[in-house]
Amino acid sequence: MTSRTPAISTDITNLFATRNTHAVEVAILQPADPFLDMAGEDLRRRIFLTESETGKTLCLRPEFTIPVCLDHIASQAGTPRRYSYLGEVFRQRRDGGNEFFQAGIEDLGDRDTAAADARSLADAHALLSLVLPGRKLAITLGDQTLFEAVLAALGLPRGWRMRLARAFGSAPMLEAALADLANPPRNSQLSGPVALLALDGDAEGLAAHIAEGMEEAGLSASSGRAPADIARRLIEKAQLRSVRLSDDAFSALKGFLGIDVALDGATAALEKFAADAGLSLGPALENFAARARAIEAHGLSAAQIRYDAAFGRPLDYYTGLVFEIAAGDGDRPLVGGGRYDRLLTLLGAKKPIPGVGFSVWLDRIEALRESAK
Repeated sequence: MTSRTPAISTDITNLFATRNTHAVEVAILQPADPFLDMAGEDLRRRIFLTESETGKTLCLRPEFTIPVCLDHIASQAGTPRRYSYLGEVFRQRRDGGNEFFQAGIEDLGDRDTAAADARSLADAHALLSLVLPGRKLAITLGDQTLFEAVLAALGLPRGWRMRLARAFGSAPMLEAALADLANPPRNSQLSGPVALLALDGDAEGLAAHIAEGMEEAGLSASSGRAPADIARRLIEKAQLRSVRLSDDAFSALKGFLGIDVALDGATAALEKFAADAGLSLGPALENFAARARAIEAHGLSAAQIRYDAAFGRPLDYYTGLVFEIAAGDGDRPLVGGGRYDRLLTLLGAKKPIPGVGFSVWLDRIEALRESAK
């Protein structure tokens, strides 16, 4: 390993000790599948893969959230429970080395999601304030749950909601999806009976037709994707092509994504948007308002926190709050975090466990400290 332990490590671990966390260490070699399945395209293409002597695909630890959650499940520890970590991660980056240190907290099992979200943001802010004293910090929040609530309120079919939710956090992907939603592509590679079955939504008939074609071509249905899975995806794509959002609904969606205000005015802005568009955002908006109040209760100024309705982070496991903190004069995040309530179940937990956490890029912090000398 070529990187060195950051000089600020002791200060950070001491802070974690005051925040009621359990310090953990997780293995550097990790099973690769959870990252390939759940971590998001941006991370998946940057991880370092290897293979065990038994043929199992492994990777160098590219981040800490998934390994901490896997270890929590394996230990069968009770919740709520807060884990802290500080160690190296390994992934290819556009700038900086491929081995670098991260620190963070994973907060598991607290059912008061608004309070846990606010605590995670406050802990991240406290860490940066400790190691970058006097530095102006810029906090940006987004909310995946609110975005999905708007999609559902607009009456979009499941396939479109899934595509847009996957695109949340990637401006190019979201822009491309919205362009297709406004003007669905008319050209289709499907033809003949496959096209008719897909457009009719006949999953059983389409699966049988695909299975028959595979058999005639000498292909085994067990050697790749099952005919039923292929049929489901073809029907979903056909539905995506057949849906065109009304002008009013499309305008409402664009209006929502254009909301970019200070947090102290965000709840009112969202309420006005919902009223003007004739939409009910229900619990998603109620939880947003509760979180905003909890953030202010931690002493953070809501007037200095930005809520951007189109802001997301490029990790597929986020489900609610997402946030980043940068130096006030910088465009690279120093902290990234968010809520991931579905992750532990997907990783094998027997019952749902809510979670929220953040990670800090220590090399970026050290660079700022050096430049201030």
